Amino acid sequence: MNIFYHFFESIQNFMGRGGWVLYLIFFTIFILWFLIVERFWYFHFSFKQDSKSILQKWKNRFTSHPSISPIIYLRLRKADISILKMLLNKNISNIKTLVALCPLMGLLGTVTGMVAVFEIMAEVGTGNARLMASGISMATIPTMAGMVGALSGIYVIRILENRTTALSIKIEEKITYEQKNKSNNE
Repeated sequence: MNIFYHFFESIQNFMGRGGWVLYLIFFTIFILWFLIVERFWYFHFSFKQDSKSILQKWKNRFTSHPSISPIIYLRLRKADISILKMLLNKNISNIKTLVALCPLMGLLGTVTGMVAVFEIMAEVGTGNARLMASGISMATIPTMAGMVGALSGIYVIRILENRTTALSIKIEEKITYEQKNKSNNE
């Protein structure tokens, strides 16, 4: 129990040294990682169900409407693939926006920390190094936190985009296979 107390005390101390901007950066990174986990959850669990339902719908079209022209099938194929791509890319743009926002918030922390340093210098002069150091840490800690959040997000965005591309190609091939299989049976 003592370990948790020290852990949370050190986190609270770190957040206090970074100023109010660090809380904003923490909240942004929390939302960022919530959306990232949601995307991986979707890829692992929900996408399988969505792709199965689209494939089943695609198979049912061949049996229920055998006389539809190939042009209509091609348009329906594009529509179904587009729906799945839309589901795959659902929060990717939000994740990219939050990644781009992290360093900007870090820069905001730098500016607010330097303003605090200049206020201290105006009040007490340059003689009190301890007060100036607290303002400088208030400037550097949010910058570091924003950069760490952005770097972790950039890496994961690449993984998500590659996964999205691979899954969309895979489902496209399955639908094309079903269409060719239907054409060969006729």
